[in-house]
Amino acid sequence: AKRRSGRQPLARNVIRERIVHDLPEDEKHCGCCGKDLRLFDEEISERYEYIPASVKVIEDVRRKYACDCTVKTADKPAQPIEKSTAGASMLAHVIVNKFSDHMPLHRQEKIFERQGIRISRKTMGGWLTQVAGLLAPLYQSSKTVLFGSKVIGTDDTGVKVLDPKLPFARTGRIWPYLGDAHHPVIVHHYTPTRGRDGPAKFLDGYTGYLQADAYCVYDAFFKPARGLTEVGCMMHMRRYFFKALDSDQERIGKALHLIARLYRVEDRAKGLSAEERLALRQRLSAPVMAKLHAYLLKIREEVLPKSPEARAVRYALNQWDALTRFLEDGDLEIDNGATERANRDIAIGRTNWTFFGSDEGGRTAAVLMTFIASCKRCRIEPFAWFSDVLSRIATHPVNRLAELL
Repeated sequence: AKRRSGRQPLARNVIRERIVHDLPEDEKHCGCCGKDLRLFDEEISERYEYIPASVKVIEDVRRKYACDCTVKTADKPAQPIEKSTAGASMLAHVIVNKFSDHMPLHRQEKIFERQGIRISRKTMGGWLTQVAGLLAPLYQSSKTVLFGSKVIGTDDTGVKVLDPKLPFARTGRIWPYLGDAHHPVIVHHYTPTRGRDGPAKFLDGYTGYLQADAYCVYDAFFKPARGLTEVGCMMHMRRYFFKALDSDQERIGKALHLIARLYRVEDRAKGLSAEERLALRQRLSAPVMAKLHAYLLKIREEVLPKSPEARAVRYALNQWDALTRFLEDGDLEIDNGATERANRDIAIGRTNWTFFGSDEGGRTAAVLMTFIASCKRCRIEPFAWFSDVLSRIATHPVNRLAELL
């Protein structure tokens, strides 16, 4: 069907205010016959008007009663951060502004100043750290949900971190871990370095499929005693061939054509069950993979050892078992693109807030970005979720924390 063009209808979930424009009383008569005009229809047009966000101060008044022998004071609702000047909605606003809308704290400080409110970036930074500590048990609950996945996708991206011991900013890492379709969470983990200890500690206790690129630290995870099965990423393999296309268009172009045929099968498989997708792959993708493998073995002997095309062929053949894993199970994806897309918000954010102030700041960001990313994946408005959870978590039973997810 042809997509409708032109102006789209205004959102139906927005509060509407009806303003009626009527004729003056002296114009409600006909100039020809002199009769009174009668109302027979209305012409309605709509427009958006913006009402700036507002901040209000809530005064909690606790009344006290006394007699000759006792004094009683009324209770007040528990706050997310005791003795703080920020309520749940204010905390949610600062968190979502920074980690969803990529608004650094110094910009938020200036926006508050325009409203006549003085809240320093240092104060807001303290709020973020305290909220991350408050949500730490819920972060662990998210990790428990993640570990229920049949397959976990992972990747990493670098973020600058300030270090008082160094004259320059070093690079820390954020690792997103993506659950499967039945466990739709994204858990971020921060590590000061890109070493193996970080993902090894995080994934301790998980058994199942792990989909990642060919980064060498993962190799130790796929030994039989570890209980993890490697799933390769066709997207990473394709990049090597695409980079080599200028060097040898004839040979590399044929390989890229075969990869494109695999992705056309994946397009057809969208919306199918795992069993139907596996059957389609076995029928259409498996012969293409066999043809691609034979072709790579053939051209391996023809390309120069240190050329871009040789690197592409070596990468593909070294990772071949992992790259063909998607032919074994319909729940597995052909590539790790979904996890790489989870890095997008981090990449956009770091161009705005630039760096983490410390490793503690990195861990705080990982916790808060976990819930931002999971909300987006589940199509939940993050401000509403944070406002609701932060208003209840202080008094919520520990043994029922998973309900807040």
